[in-house]
Amino acid sequence: MASHVNSALPENAQIGDYRIVRKISSGGFSIVYLAQDSAGGLVAIKEYMPAALARRGEGELTPRILPEHLNTYRVGLKCFFEEGRTLASIYHPNIVRVLNFFRANETVYMVMSYESGRSLQEHVVRNRSKDQKDVLSERFIRRVFVQVMNGLREVHSSRLLHLDVKPANIYLRMDGTPILLDFGAARQTLQRDISKTYPMYTPGYAAPELYRRDAELGPWTDVYSVGGCIYTCMSGLSPQEADKRVREDRVRATLRGFRGIYSNALISLVESCLALNSLERPQTVYAVQKELLTNVMEFPEFTVTERAVAKMRAMYEKISRLVGRK
Repeated sequence: MASHVNSALPENAQIGDYRIVRKISSGGFSIVYLAQDSAGGLVAIKEYMPAALARRGEGELTPRILPEHLNTYRVGLKCFFEEGRTLASIYHPNIVRVLNFFRANETVYMVMSYESGRSLQEHVVRNRSKDQKDVLSERFIRRVFVQVMNGLREVHSSRLLHLDVKPANIYLRMDGTPILLDFGAARQTLQRDISKTYPMYTPGYAAPELYRRDAELGPWTDVYSVGGCIYTCMSGLSPQEADKRVREDRVRATLRGFRGIYSNALISLVESCLALNSLERPQTVYAVQKELLTNVMEFPEFTVTERAVAKMRAMYEKISRLVGRK
């Protein structure tokens, strides 16, 4: 079954004790809505809706599943439900708060706290239009990702992996504190069980092992994605896809272009997180967090001239990459 875009639930639809206000986002695995609870409070609701397996037309509530995909759909449904159960037991300031999860319309809904703010991806896009090369400051990067590591450590201690850490899934509250969104354990289960479907990972942030079936996954898999997120904060661009890096790796050269803009310690950390060989990466998020908390430079490591040369070199790398995409 080819992947496609399913219709979202109609506005004002009543799902359990919640009324759908509007769709927030959608992807190949799920649809997220803004909704109101019975008291009129706002919540976010994530609906299990794998586009590779389910069909739902305009105005419909219940998806249609072809018989040959029914077992796989149910496996993913169970994993999604169990993921909701696990996340509901976690209360951490840097992890999205799951308030409820329930079955309806032959699928599962995960109800989460809704908070004002914007995603890290939106923050990067807004800042990269400015006339500067260091899209986000090193101080900002270290502050945000130390807290992201706090959330990931809690996730990993609960025997879960995130598997889809990317700037769009790191949400910044109004006070700047980050929240991890959209966990992908159920998604990864489907990716292993479904053949001939579109990939359910995010190119650029997905570790090489996510491209292979039955590869060993662990905290180091999320560490790769964290490295990709920091790379984006530095460059304003997503990293080169892991499968393409195997043939011609441009990431290392791009990172060298940041010398004089970011500290050597931060550049080295990102390079190690993005190692194609999982054994060469930090094996735990604690190790990444420790590096972010140490080696913080109070003064620039380089002279003004060296920084200017570094900016020119980095700009050249960026232009070369953009031209190469055409």
